[in-house]
Amino acid sequence: MMPDDATRTALIAAARAARETAYAPYSHFTVGAALLFGDGSVVTGCNVENASYGLSLCAETVASATATAAGGHAGQRGGLVAVAVAGGPEGVDGEPITPCGRCRQVLYEQAALGGTDPLVLSAGGDGVVVEERLSFLLPRAFGPAYLG
Repeated sequence: MMPDDATRTALIAAARAARETAYAPYSHFTVGAALLFGDGSVVTGCNVENASYGLSLCAETVASATATAAGGHAGQRGGLVAVAVAGGPEGVDGEPITPCGRCRQVLYEQAALGGTDPLVLSAGGDGVVVEERLSFLLPRAFGPAYLG
């Protein structure tokens, strides 16, 4: 399933809205993510920092965990169709950002459970959006299939 232009726009808007709730008192780098599933549901998340930086949570990971806690993993929702990410220095829409390596792996797990290769929409300022498939961002990924 390829999201249409209206769905892409709404997903990016949801990621930007989620970014507004980010807790980033240390880096001041706020991120919002929105996950679109095959059943049409959208789940959002924002980054949540911690004084012990290693315990901070990325927006994509928060959204993935929220989706699971709210009613099941991607396989039960018809698969992960698309992910929108918006972020940058607090209050600034700069260059488009992509999910970090850890988040790519978390998203891959969600996608693998539904048998999908989601579109990743990286939203920047001035309406710039970079679109790439998750398999492009995380080639030869390790996932559930390797565990038998």
